[in-house]
Amino acid sequence: MPLQNRVNPLGELFAAPARGLFFGNRGGRFHTNAKTLTSRRWASRQWICCVLAFKGRRRDVWGRFYTELFFLDEPTALAAGHRPCFECRRKEAQAFAEAWREAKRLPARPYADEMDIVLHGERLDGRAKRLHRRGIDSLPDAAFVLRDGEPYAVHGDALLRWTPEGYDSRKPRPRGVTVDVLTPPAILSVLSNGYRPHWHPSAKKVRPAD
Repeated sequence: MPLQNRVNPLGELFAAPARGLFFGNRGGRFHTNAKTLTSRRWASRQWICCVLAFKGRRRDVWGRFYTELFFLDEPTALAAGHRPCFECRRKEAQAFAEAWREAKRLPARPYADEMDIVLHGERLDGRAKRLHRRGIDSLPDAAFVLRDGEPYAVHGDALLRWTPEGYDSRKPRPRGVTVDVLTPPAILSVLSNGYRPHWHPSAKKVRPAD
């Protein structure tokens, strides 16, 4: 039976057999010894996105220390409010921080905790996902929006419908409309300033919806 450790673009945790490209955590442990979730959905504001394999380390998933979480791809993790890990994804984390610096016009790259403070306020509205109203024309590739209650990723002139197994359909990206955006504004700025996340392969193969 799969654990409730898959993450959708709204940041919600669910159980599914589909395997994603990345894993991560939310700063510690918030599961029980029986490997079920507690009422919490994070342990701290350090929400990170990691590679599946790093230096041959083996993890006891949902063991003593961390509630490991899994993502279809990096755009999904970013929409949920996770940033690249500075240990296992140092190159990407540095690129993310540099794009953040450029977006905010800072004199130096921000430390991880500085970014985490901003992101924690942008991804949550109390215990719920915080939505951000934006014009769709301004959104960068890899931003996630809600359309008819479903998450879609911006991909050029198209919107890709997200599922736990991959992107399963595409439709034309509308113009001149305001939408509910899932991706936190600070991460939108990072994407707009050149950060390129790793997509699931289905993003290149998906066909238009019937």
